[in-house]
Amino acid sequence: MARKKIREYDSKRLLKEHLKRISGYELPIKSAQVTESTDFNELAEKEPWLSSGKLVVKPDMLFGKRGKSGLVALNLDLAEVAVFVKERLGKEVEMSGCKGPITTFIVEPFIRHNEEFYLNIVSERLGCSISFSECGGIEIEENWDKVKTVYVPTGSSFTSETCAPLVATLPLEIKREIEEFIKAVFALFQDLDFTFLEMNPFTLVNGKPYPLDMRGELDDTAAFKNFKKWGNIEFPMPFGRVMSPTESFIHGLDEKTSASLKFTVLNPKGRIWTMVAGGGASVIYADTVWFFLLGYRISVKRIFLSFVFSVCIGLLCDKNCVHQVGDLGYASELGNYAEYSGAPNEEEVLQYARVVIDCATSDPDGRKRALVIGGGIANFTDVAATFNGIIRALKEKESKLKAARMHIYVRRGGPNYQRGLTKMRSLGEEIGIPIEVYGPEATMTGICKQAIECISAAA
Repeated sequence: MARKKIREYDSKRLLKEHLKRISGYELPIKSAQVTESTDFNELAEKEPWLSSGKLVVKPDMLFGKRGKSGLVALNLDLAEVAVFVKERLGKEVEMSGCKGPITTFIVEPFIRHNEEFYLNIVSERLGCSISFSECGGIEIEENWDKVKTVYVPTGSSFTSETCAPLVATLPLEIKREIEEFIKAVFALFQDLDFTFLEMNPFTLVNGKPYPLDMRGELDDTAAFKNFKKWGNIEFPMPFGRVMSPTESFIHGLDEKTSASLKFTVLNPKGRIWTMVAGGGASVIYADTVWFFLLGYRISVKRIFLSFVFSVCIGLLCDKNCVHQVGDLGYASELGNYAEYSGAPNEEEVLQYARVVIDCATSDPDGRKRALVIGGGIANFTDVAATFNGIIRALKEKESKLKAARMHIYVRRGGPNYQRGLTKMRSLGEEIGIPIEVYGPEATMTGICKQAIECISAAA
């Protein structure tokens, strides 16, 4: 499962489009998305409700606490919304330690209301947890003791009996309506492969539930069966994370293949680069490289910080985390985070390897560099086949590799690994570039240490 955040606009769009199909519930949700390219006159023609009542406008950027941060404007007309957006569009803000520009807003009708409820559904390993509170809104964290939660194991039905503890204290006149709403939303959650869904708050309009604020995450590995239901869905980068052209290129490849291709530049001037097969292996390589780099120059206290950093790389791949550690003087040599898996074909590996090598060999400064082409022991990926793409890229980039004084370290196991490693050894002799090749008998941490020793040796 890959949990991917989606914008509030898309969460509400999916809720509106599919809740009636699934449960007969029809929600009068209205919302519009505003970006730099939006023409407000054209938008008003397309969505006439924008000119017929008061509005709410807020950033739609995958971060929370917008109200507490003064980024939500209420009870505006369309002209005032345009001014609010113009003053903030493209401006950098800091949220939860991450800085980035605001590029997208959501505009909705202003709904006067008295009640505010909280609903949260989370997919877990063996089921789903469903939480509800009668005290929703921006103070939900201060009232967390009033949140009630039930657990629905995978394969079990979410019945009225299961839901009963959530709505037990509600007034009778709204109890049935909210119970049916929660059950309908849970059915939608499962049907569309949400992994996380939160309404904070939702209210009642003419006695019917209406979400005022909503967050959603989808399992993007379910896109193959949901692409028609999801429609033109967007999976934005985390707030503060802006892709470079090379990262955008790999991201485009990743979206077009059933395999997984990930690439994040951590330090363009770094001298150790990785091209690693498998998500788990990529974290181990990044962690190990960072550990040994730190071990050459710093104390145990800082090695602990390197562990924190490696968790940031492996779990978030978030450049902001990297910069924070870099500010402390640690991000000196590790150039990237990279991972390919899921049996990509030779052409996909070729294009992927070209990008990694171009970044790893840019702006040579006369000092040695290292490229770690590694991985664990593959289950079903044909090692020889994927190595064919890497070998073609290495041949194409021979002059760049030599100019960068690149040393290459290879470690791999799995189907046809002996044939793949033999080809790699032959390549080193053919193009005259140092390539050290190891099978599963060598440890991943061992070749990382060799790469560190290589770049640490006198130039």
